[in-house]
Amino acid sequence: MSPRNAATRVSGMVERPPGFCYRESKDSRGRGSALYCENVSLNHLAKQYGTPLYVYSTATIRARLSAFEKAFRHFPHTICYSVKANSNLSILRLLARAGCGFDVVSGGELERVLRADRRGARKIVFSGVGKSADEMLMALKAGILLFNVESESELSVLAECAARLRKEARVALRVNPDVDARTHPYISTGLHKHKFGIPIASARSLYAQAAGIKYLKVAGVSVHIGSQITDVEPFAEAVTRVADLIRQLSADGHTIELVDVGGGVGIAYEQREVDFADHVARYASGVTGPLRELKVHLLLEPGRAIIGPAGVLLTSVLYRKRNDGKRFLVVDAAMNDLMRPALYGAYHEIVPVDIKSETEPQEVVDVVGPVCESGDFLGRDRNLPPVEEGDLLAVLDTGAYGMALASNYNTRPRPAEVLVSGKSAKLIRRREKVRDLLSTEL
Repeated sequence: MSPRNAATRVSGMVERPPGFCYRESKDSRGRGSALYCENVSLNHLAKQYGTPLYVYSTATIRARLSAFEKAFRHFPHTICYSVKANSNLSILRLLARAGCGFDVVSGGELERVLRADRRGARKIVFSGVGKSADEMLMALKAGILLFNVESESELSVLAECAARLRKEARVALRVNPDVDARTHPYISTGLHKHKFGIPIASARSLYAQAAGIKYLKVAGVSVHIGSQITDVEPFAEAVTRVADLIRQLSADGHTIELVDVGGGVGIAYEQREVDFADHVARYASGVTGPLRELKVHLLLEPGRAIIGPAGVLLTSVLYRKRNDGKRFLVVDAAMNDLMRPALYGAYHEIVPVDIKSETEPQEVVDVVGPVCESGDFLGRDRNLPPVEEGDLLAVLDTGAYGMALASNYNTRPRPAEVLVSGKSAKLIRRREKVRDLLSTEL
């Protein structure tokens, strides 16, 4: 049996090509398979940088970005990567060099993009329901592409900021189309009961108001219905409603140049992902179909779909433990390092870095961390081959909302991050030390 088939025996979804695949290996205990990031051994990275450790694949990022570019090649568009998914400066630089713009939701994210690409402001979209005046002033000074405005009050504050600087602010109203995204309720944003956006039925009057304000320029319409959406239909339904609104706005005398359809394309955490290029092509068809005759430029804000499968979290097994018949693997990564399982009940595939035998029996275990919370788990009731204390596990699909949501709960320093490209591995964030956490306290 080949190493790849051996890996499949452990789990149906252990590999994430082109970034993460098993290769035949040999150690003191005999032959087996070991997980690599591109051409770099994850065992080697764990020894060099310690655990917990986030590892990202450049090849995966580029491949998934390329899939978006190919799918939308026949429609004028700009990919504005959603910085909140993963905001590491090295990853932002990689995306900027590939031609990406950026979607930011805070002044801090704006500063990160400008650090990564000093000329990147021309492709920045500023979203978010609670922009402060200071953040607006910062964005105006930088000369960003577009403000996605979410309320009448926000529009007034932006007008005051633009007048103060005597700089034009290009605006789109984020409309709420009342479309069910069919995703987790915490990351669904397109229904009237959510805090986001302006009811689409109220948009025309607010556009008329914006058009009459000096230093504001009506430039587009924005919509975003949620995150981790795996069905094309909600996107198509939302954009169809936006297209109807654009026709009405054009009849009112507005020139709509930009349509921001947000992000939200999901990934397959639990079942084998269908061909990603085909998935994005179906998404592109659903989104562009209603806009074909409107002569607009499309803004896309993928985040998770690009960076999610490009990352893994490496963690070491500290202890094996049994409570009556319940088995636990206590690892050195915790809910502060990866919040998604505790916050959303989210599923991440967990696999051993080393597969020692093709025929090892499975055992059912909970993979838990050292934080003093019962909610501190990375996976419950997982089928894994016997794992020993000191072995390495990889938590897959953690490139998005992994390090971005990490905290210092229990005064735990956050992990290091490494970016792999081919045979090279670069440390892109050093591991925090406790003294770093104490340095701001008086």
